[in-house]
Amino acid sequence: MEKDPMLRLRVFDLNCWAICYLSKRRQERIGLIGDQLCREGFDLVLLQEIWSECDYSDLKAKLGGCCPFSHYFRSGVIGSGLCVFSKFPILDTLLYQYSLNGYPYMLQHGDWFCGKSVGLVIVRIAEITVNIYITHMHAEYSREKDAYLPHRVVQAWELAQFIRHTAKAADVVLLGGDLNMHPGDVGIRLLRSWTGLRDAFTEAQHFEGCEDGCTLIPSNCFTVKSELQSFPLGIRIDYILYKAVSSFTVECEELRTTTGTVPGLDIPYSDHEAVMAVLCIQRRQQTDNVTIDAAMPALVEVLSEARTEVCVGLLAARQQRYSSGRMAVLAMLLLLLQAVGVLGMLGGVAAGQPFPALSVSLLAFFALAILLFAAGLHLFHSIEVKMLQGTEEQMEMAMRGLQEQP
Repeated sequence: MEKDPMLRLRVFDLNCWAICYLSKRRQERIGLIGDQLCREGFDLVLLQEIWSECDYSDLKAKLGGCCPFSHYFRSGVIGSGLCVFSKFPILDTLLYQYSLNGYPYMLQHGDWFCGKSVGLVIVRIAEITVNIYITHMHAEYSREKDAYLPHRVVQAWELAQFIRHTAKAADVVLLGGDLNMHPGDVGIRLLRSWTGLRDAFTEAQHFEGCEDGCTLIPSNCFTVKSELQSFPLGIRIDYILYKAVSSFTVECEELRTTTGTVPGLDIPYSDHEAVMAVLCIQRRQQTDNVTIDAAMPALVEVLSEARTEVCVGLLAARQQRYSSGRMAVLAMLLLLLQAVGVLGMLGGVAAGQPFPALSVSLLAFFALAILLFAAGLHLFHSIEVKMLQGTEEQMEMAMRGLQEQP
C-alpha cells in the first residue's frame, strides 16, 4: 500500500519585547523580524509581546505575501500581545484569559494589566485540522522568592485544561509561546503530563543554536544580566510543544534558535531568542494501542506537587485578605471617630472656639483613601482566594479520578 505523503510544517516562535516607549530600538527590531520572516517563509508564526497594534499592522502588511492570514488577540488593559500569522486560512479563533495574573498594585511588574491569556487559532492543512495555541504566562521576577509561583501554576493548569477540552476535534495540537518556566519546573511538568504534549527541543532529530536550547542568554545585550547570574549558559523559557491527537504522527525533524545579534548588525531581534521548528506530520498506517498506565503514578505525583503550590498560595491569599479587611475596618473606625470629633468641635464653635476645617478635612481624606484602597485589596484577594481554592479542588478531583481508575 502506498504511503501517505508527509507534511512538513515550519514554525517560528518569538517573544518580541515590543513595549512602546520602553523597549530599546523597538521599531527597528520589528522591521528586522518582519524581514527575517519574509526571507525564511515560515508556515506559522507565533509572536508574543506585540503590544502595539501599529506594530502588528506593520508586520501584517510586510508578511502579506508569505503569511496572508493572521489574528491579533486583544485582552486586558493594554492587550495580550499575542498574534499569529499563517500561510493557511484561519477557520476559527478563541481567547481564554487566565483567572489569576499577578497583582494590580505591583505596577513595576505590570503583568496584571496585560491580561495574560492563551489564544487558539484553528487551521486546516491538506485535510489535517491543526489547533494552534499561543500564550505568554506570568513572568518570574525572583527565582528564590517567587511570589507569583501559585499564579503561574494556576495558569499552567488552566492552559492544560483549555487544551484538553478544545483539542478533541483536532488532528494535531501545537503550542508555542513564552511560558516563563524552566523545563523542570512544576508548571511545565504539569502542562506536559496532563496534555501529553511533547517538547520540540528534547524530541528534535537535529538541533542548532544556543546551548541547551536556551532562549534567554547572557550574551544578548538586552537581557538583564543579574537575572542570569545563577545560569551562566542562560535559561530556556520559550517552547514549541506538539502532539498528534487522532490517526496522525508528528515528529520534530529540526529545531533551531537564534544566537544573539542579527547577522551583520549589532542588535538582536529581541531580548529573547527565537525558536524555529520543522514538524513532520503523516497519517499513521495503523492505529496503535496507547496506554498511559505507566505514566499514571508520575501524573498523580506532579498533580500533588502542583496542588501543594496552589495551597501555599491559598494560605498567603487568605492572609492578605484578612490584613486588607482589618485595614479597611480600622480606616472606617477612624472615620467614625472623626465624625464624633467634628460634632464635638461644632459644639465648640457654638461656644466661640475656632473650627480647624483644613486639618479635619485632610485627616478625613487620608482615612477615606485608606478605606477605599483597603476595600479594593480585600475584594481582589477575595477573588484570588476563590480562584486558588477552585483550582485546588479541581486538582484534587483529578487526582482522585486517576487513583480510582482500574
